[in-house]
Amino acid sequence: MKRPMSLLALFIGLSLALTACTRAPAPTAEVDATSVYRYITAENDYHNWKMWPGRQALYLGQEPHGFYLTTYVTDSAFSAIEGKQGSIPDGSIIIKENYTPDKVLDAVTVMYKVKGFYPRNNDWFWMKYTPDGTIAMSGRVNECISCHGKKRANDFIYTSDLR
Repeated sequence: MKRPMSLLALFIGLSLALTACTRAPAPTAEVDATSVYRYITAENDYHNWKMWPGRQALYLGQEPHGFYLTTYVTDSAFSAIEGKQGSIPDGSIIIKENYTPDKVLDAVTVMYKVKGFYPRNNDWFWMKYTPDGTIAMSGRVNECISCHGKKRANDFIYTSDLR
């Protein structure tokens, strides 16, 4: 009698855990770089995510991001990119590891699409972390917006066309 109940509890627990692993932190007006960092490192390690479709680790990059790049994306972003959906869905996260020419991690830059955060710039919340996780920039980062804004028609994305 107890065994079916424990199997049911195990199944429910695993289902909830798997669901949690595919979701970003709840998008709110109060989103902050500290909770995003905790999510992408402790709660749902981004190193276990898929890489940008068609890209491998340490591909050649360009400034300001770094000589080499490795780009990870949530499942929702991966599907939108691969399916040429034209934009990245709300709640998606793109993480770019930025490396020096000697392949030393220099920074981690993050784009998190938070519905209602900043509609003028497609609701992107921008973050830059040092290799130890210190927040270097976050929010409505002018350096990010001024550069990526040149790709407004591609949802502020440079890595590949979304259409």
